Amino acid sequence: MDINVQTLIFEFIGGLGIFLLGIKFMGEGLQKSAGDRLKDILDRFTSNPFMGVLAGIIVTVLLQTSTGTTVLTVGLVNAGFMTLRQSIGVIMGANIGTTVTAFIIGIEIKEYALPILAIGALMLFFFKSNKISNIGQTIFGFGALFYGLDLMGTGLKPLRDVQAFHDLTVSMADTPILGVVVGTLFTIIVQSSSATIGILQSLYAEGAIELAGALPVLFGDNIGTTITAILASIGASIAARRAALTHVIFNLIGTILMLFIIGLYTNFIAYLQAQLGLNAEMTLAFAHGIFNISNTAIQFPFIAGLAYIVTKLIPGEDAIVEYKPKHLDPIFIQQSPSVALDQAKEEVIRMGEYAHKGLQETGLYLNTHNPKHSEVALQVEGALNNLDREITDYLVQLSGTPFTDAESAKHSALIDSVRDIERIGDHFENIIELVDYKISNKVIITEQAQADLNEMFDLTLNTVKQAIKALGEMNREEALEVVKKEEKIDQMERAYRKKHIIRLNEGACSGTSGIVFVDILSNLERIGDHSVNIADEVLGEKNDEN
Repeated sequence: MDINVQTLIFEFIGGLGIFLLGIKFMGEGLQKSAGDRLKDILDRFTSNPFMGVLAGIIVTVLLQTSTGTTVLTVGLVNAGFMTLRQSIGVIMGANIGTTVTAFIIGIEIKEYALPILAIGALMLFFFKSNKISNIGQTIFGFGALFYGLDLMGTGLKPLRDVQAFHDLTVSMADTPILGVVVGTLFTIIVQSSSATIGILQSLYAEGAIELAGALPVLFGDNIGTTITAILASIGASIAARRAALTHVIFNLIGTILMLFIIGLYTNFIAYLQAQLGLNAEMTLAFAHGIFNISNTAIQFPFIAGLAYIVTKLIPGEDAIVEYKPKHLDPIFIQQSPSVALDQAKEEVIRMGEYAHKGLQETGLYLNTHNPKHSEVALQVEGALNNLDREITDYLVQLSGTPFTDAESAKHSALIDSVRDIERIGDHFENIIELVDYKISNKVIITEQAQADLNEMFDLTLNTVKQAIKALGEMNREEALEVVKKEEKIDQMERAYRKKHIIRLNEGACSGTSGIVFVDILSNLERIGDHSVNIADEVLGEKNDEN
C-alpha cells in the first residue's frame, strides 16, 4: 500500500494542534465557569492528604491538565501557601484527575465533533453574557478535542500497514521498558500527557498497536508529564523543587511496580474490555484510570516516606515564609472576644516581624544583587498582603462584639497598624523594583551614595523593629524613640538629596542613577512614616496623613 507521507504528517500535526487547542479551550472555559478560584480550592481543601487528593482531582478536571495543577501546586509551595506533605496529596489527585480526558475521548461522538464546534462558536460570538461565553468556550473546546482526534486518527491509520512501525510496536510489547521510554520522550516533546494518550488511543483504535504494546507507552506518558513541573521548579525554593521531584518519584514507582505485573495487568484490561464491551479508546481510558487510582492507593499511606526521600535527595533548610495566620482562631470571636483580640495582636506582631525581615532582605539585595534575597523579600510581601486580608477580616468580625473602652481602643489600633505594616511591604517592593531596574540598565551608584543608602537603610530597619516592639509591649518609651528616629530619617533624606544634587552638578553621577537613588530614599522615608504611625497608636496620637 502506498502511503502519502505528506498527508499523514499534515493530518497528524494539524489534528494534534486542534486537539491541544481543544484541551486548552475546554480547560479555560471550565476554569472561568468555576469562578477561577482554583488556588482557593487548593489552599482551603488541603488540610490533610486525603483532602489534598480530592482537591487535586477537582482542580485537574477543571484545568484539564495534571501539569497545570502540578505547576500551580509547585507555585503554592514556593510561595509558602502549602507544605510539602500537602502538595504530595494534590499531586496524587492530579494524576487521577487527568484520566478524565481519556474517558472523554472514549465517548463515541467523533462524528458529532463539527456540530459541537458550531454550537460552541455560536455561543462564543453571538451572546454577550460572560456565563454563556464561558460555557460556549467549553463546548467549542470539547468539539475541537474530538475533531482533532478524528483528524489524527485518519492521519495515523496508514501506519498499521508500515512494517517498521509494526516491528516497533511488537518490540514494545516484548520489551515493555522500550514502550515506557517512547511514551516518556513523546510526552516531553508534546508537553501534554492527554495529547499523547489521545494519540495512543487513536493508534489502538486503528489497529496500529496491540494492547500489550500500548500499556507501557501509557505508563511512560505519566513519567513524561512530570518534566513541566521540574522546569517550573528551576530557581524556585527548596520546598518547591522537592514537590516537583515528588511527582517524578511517584510516577516512577508506579510504573516500576506495574512493569513487574505487566502481563497480568494486560490480561486484566483485556478481560475488562471483553466483559464490559469497551471500545478501543475507552479500554485505554480504563487502563489509565485504574493504573493511577491503584498507584495512589498503594503510595498514599507512604506520603511521609515520600516526603522523607525527597528531603534527603534535596537537602537544605528552606526559607519558608508562611502565608497563613497562626493565631486567628474563630472560636474565640463569640466565646471570648478579649482572647480573640489578644490573638489578633499576636498575629499583627508576627506580621510586623515579617515586614522587618522583608526590609532586611531588600537591603541585602541592594548590596549583593543576589536574586535569592529579592525572592525572599517578595515572598514576604505576598505574605503581608495575605495576612493583611486575614487579620482585617478577623478584626472586622470582632467589631460586632461588646468591648470595654480599652479593648475598643486596642481594636482600632490593631486595624490601623495592620494597614501601616502592609504599606511597609509595598514600599520595600518598590525598592526591589528600583534595584531590578538598576541591575538591568547597568546603572552605577557611587560609593558615597551607596554608603548613604546603607546608613539610611540601617536606621529605617531599626525604626521598624522598634515600632513593632513598642506595639507588642505597648511601651511608650520605645514608641517615643521611634518618633525621634523617624525625625532623623527625615533629616537624612533631606541631607542626602542635597548631597546628590552636588554630585550631579559635579558630574560624579548620572541623572538615571540619581532617579534610582532619590526614589529609594523616598521609599525609606515613607517606611519611617508608617513606623511612626504604629508608634503613635501606642502613644494614642493617631496620624492619618500617611
